[in-house]
Amino acid sequence: MLNRYARALFTRIFTPAARFLLARGVSADAVTIVGTLGVALGALILFPLGELFWGTMVITLFVFSDVLDGVMARIAGTTGRWGSFLDSTLDRVQDAAVFLGLMLWFFGAGDFWIAGVAAAASMALGMLVSYVRAKAESLGFDANTGIAERAERLVVTLVFAGLTGLGLNPWVLAVVLLMLAAASAITVGQRMVTVYRQSRRGRETDGGQ
Repeated sequence: MLNRYARALFTRIFTPAARFLLARGVSADAVTIVGTLGVALGALILFPLGELFWGTMVITLFVFSDVLDGVMARIAGTTGRWGSFLDSTLDRVQDAAVFLGLMLWFFGAGDFWIAGVAAAASMALGMLVSYVRAKAESLGFDANTGIAERAERLVVTLVFAGLTGLGLNPWVLAVVLLMLAAASAITVGQRMVTVYRQSRRGRETDGGQ
C-alpha cells in the first residue's frame, strides 16, 4: 500500500538527487548496492550493541536508496529485468539484516528472548511473503495483494525499534513484531488464495475453448 501511494511523492522528492548522481556517472545499481551495505552495517553493528535508535537512523538513511535507485533507472532509461532482479534480491538482504540485528541484541545482551523470537518469526514469514509473490509471478499469476507488504513491515519495525532505543518498553516492540508476523502469515494466505482463484479461472477458460 505504501509503495503505491508514496511512489509519486518520493519520485518528486528524489528526482533532483537522481539527476545529480547520474550527471556524475553514478549508476542506479551502485546506489542499490551502497544502500544495502549501509542498511546491513547499521543493523548488524549498531543493533547488536543495543543502539536501536541510532541504528534505526542509519538504516532509514540508507533505506531511501531503494527509492532513489528506481528514480535514477527511470530517468536514465535503464530499467529492466537485471535491475529488478538486483533490487529484489538486495531488498531481501536488507530485511534479513534488520531482523537479524534485532535478534542478536535480544538473544544476547538485550536478554529478552520473546522479542528475539518475534523478530525471527517476522523475518521468516516476511521472506515467505516475498517468495510467494515471486513464485506466483514466475508462473504467470498476479499475487500483488495482502495486508502486510514489505514497505509496511519495514516502516513499522524501524519506528518501534527506534522508539525502543529512546526508552519505550521492549514489550511494545515484541508485541508489534508478533503482530507483523501474524499479518505476514495472513498475507501469505491471501496470496495463496488469490493464485488459486486465478488458476481455477485459467482451467475453466481452457476447458471452455
